[in-house]
Amino acid sequence: MTAQTNDPGDEPFLKVLRPLVETYSAFMRKDDRHIRTLGLTQAQFDVIVTLGDTEGLRCKQISEKTLVTKGTLTGVLDRLETKGLIERVPCDKDRRSIITRLTDRGVECFERVFPAHIAYIKPFFERGLSPAEMVTLRALLLKLKKSFETT
Repeated sequence: MTAQTNDPGDEPFLKVLRPLVETYSAFMRKDDRHIRTLGLTQAQFDVIVTLGDTEGLRCKQISEKTLVTKGTLTGVLDRLETKGLIERVPCDKDRRSIITRLTDRGVECFERVFPAHIAYIKPFFERGLSPAEMVTLRALLLKLKKSFETT
């Protein structure tokens, strides 16, 4: 009789976990390096791109639409304001609310950095995946994300 072992290393999810983390790390290294050449940090880029093509957003909306944590957002906005890329103005409909929007200089920044970064990142995806595989991967990643977000 052969003894059956339950080797934790044989878990199917472990065969996915390491490549997922390694892919994320490789992406972040390339992504961050390029964004820094554009004169921004990851968080600043995220906010600029999120505000681009909008009339402005409340802080809560920015934090929901970006990967910037709520605790970090105020400092990021302060630095972008110091750079003259954003402004905070009272909301017309509710004077208690503040709207953060791109300044003219911020719009110019958005129009420069967003297409440049898309052009830089796109070939990595196109070299690795077909358009159909990208659709499938997106669906699978969203499904996995949802699994982590549910109780």
